[in-house]
Amino acid sequence: MRVVSLVPSLTEAVAVSAPGALVAATDWCTHPAGLDVARVGGTKNPAVDRITALAPDLVIANEEENRPPDLDALRTAGLAVLVTHVRTLPQALAELDRVLAACGVRSRPGWLDAAEAAWEAPPAVQQPRRAVVPIWRRPWMVLGRDTFAGDLLARLGVRSLHADHSERYPRVPLDELRAARPDVVVLPDEPYRFTADDGPEAFPGLPCALVSGRHLTWYGPSLAEAPEVLGRALREARV
Repeated sequence: MRVVSLVPSLTEAVAVSAPGALVAATDWCTHPAGLDVARVGGTKNPAVDRITALAPDLVIANEEENRPPDLDALRTAGLAVLVTHVRTLPQALAELDRVLAACGVRSRPGWLDAAEAAWEAPPAVQQPRRAVVPIWRRPWMVLGRDTFAGDLLARLGVRSLHADHSERYPRVPLDELRAARPDVVVLPDEPYRFTADDGPEAFPGLPCALVSGRHLTWYGPSLAEAPEVLGRALREARV
């Protein structure tokens, strides 16, 4: 089995569960550390010719991270493309089972069982909290409706103030985000890399939680430790 992954979290899942199956991944696939496979560009601009030349048995992708024209081009080249759809934790777990089975994994890996168990009773924050969750600045964009990250936060007792927005990732002016007076501002380090020096200063007087984007947005082995890692960061939110 020769697999090309165009999704960082799925790259990690396949690499640790089916050693040797992965022949290529995107430039953004950073886990597991030291992954030694061919690189085929970004998630939004994969090099279709390079992927085709590798003659993979399967290309794994995601309906949100990868563009339909690129996936259509791969299919036109005669490649099998498996596209995942993930908006909630249950969907993520089901899609991971499907992807790993398609990659030739015959038994469910221990990390996937551990992830499911970890989320059965996650450590919620002390009380339900209303949050603004930026994912980009210049312009400011936030989590809206039907997002995987929003579902994880809700399971930890933190609900996005824009969860009922008509868009999944709406653009909202900064003054409106401040005026909403959330209980906490959640600042992940991807896709925009918010840091202690880049993000909290935009929300004076509001508690800010700097969280791991990998634990908030990836569905793979990181899910097993995500409840603890995210819960700790949320409880440590500071003004």
